Amino acid sequence: MLEDELQTLTIEHRDYKAYDLGDFKLQNGSVLPGAWIAYKTFGAPESPAILYPSWYSGLITDNEWLIGEDKALNPQKYYIIITALFGNGQSISPSNSKITPFPNVTMYDNVRAQHQLLTCNLGVTHLRCVTGWSMGAGQTFQWASQYPEFMDICVPFCGSARTSIHNQVFLEGVKSALLAGKGISSAGSKCGRIELRDSSEGRVWTAQEKVVGLKAFARVYAGWGFSQAFYRQRLYETAYGAKDLEDFMINFWEKWALQKDPENLLVMLHTWQAADISLQEPYNGNFEKALAAIRAKTLVLPGKTDLYFPPEDSEYEVQNMESGVGELDIYPSIWGHWAGGPPGNMEDVKWLDERLNKMLRDTPKPNFPR
Repeated sequence: MLEDELQTLTIEHRDYKAYDLGDFKLQNGSVLPGAWIAYKTFGAPESPAILYPSWYSGLITDNEWLIGEDKALNPQKYYIIITALFGNGQSISPSNSKITPFPNVTMYDNVRAQHQLLTCNLGVTHLRCVTGWSMGAGQTFQWASQYPEFMDICVPFCGSARTSIHNQVFLEGVKSALLAGKGISSAGSKCGRIELRDSSEGRVWTAQEKVVGLKAFARVYAGWGFSQAFYRQRLYETAYGAKDLEDFMINFWEKWALQKDPENLLVMLHTWQAADISLQEPYNGNFEKALAAIRAKTLVLPGKTDLYFPPEDSEYEVQNMESGVGELDIYPSIWGHWAGGPPGNMEDVKWLDERLNKMLRDTPKPNFPR
């Protein structure tokens, strides 16, 4: 019966491509052997390009809700590229490789792989825009600081340029809940996966361990993904059709988590915990200097009730950008982090799409090679 609860764990959408990165050297000096990055494109390659990276645990298809001929991300106007995070189950991950233990990867590593995909495989030498939700927003900030001349526009929504201490505490909670399924503890915020492995062969999860760990992971996550007001107003009933709170816990949160591989989640969780755009040359840990180096017109869109990425953090990011570079607009939403996520609330989708459309329409278009 436990195997039945994990019935969707190995299901993947196959309508994407993979680009071979070879033996990919990571920021920490280790090598990810035989690496690849998964991606999908929309529109014509000769159109201005938009990069739209994936979010924590998200598959490529989980990004597609924001693309359409009636949307700002219109494939009739733009060449849109969705890329998958290392560890998401489509790009190289513990679940689809024999690499044990899987090395730590950073936002820097993911963005460098995306840059290699664009320039060496897709022939894209400039981007009109980079945009993304949550960890996709983190990758957007990373692009803006790692390759500051490569794009005209950045629109990170419900994310941050650096994972805050409070956010790390949240992530320690979901990590510890997941690892408890195996009866082991976290090695601490941002600590490496090597310390967490069971042996030199890496961790092997039984079906029972997966179910217990993933369900616990889901229930901790449930208190953070949506806001207090979302639960107070019982939007899980009116928006998602749940019979009651327990039905929502089982058929929204646990259903989502049971589709995931625990080792994949741990890879991406480390990437999230360690995110900080200043941890690269030439910034050397100077967060304010990294923000000041951003050149693309940047619209930062935090959620008013987001418990991961509160507007105060976004305000500080914009304050440290050069004059005329950064702009702040706050989702007036009670949906918490999910204000910017896969749709359940179409009003927030409309709000986001309007702002993307305005940025793409109004930001000057310099001449650039393709």
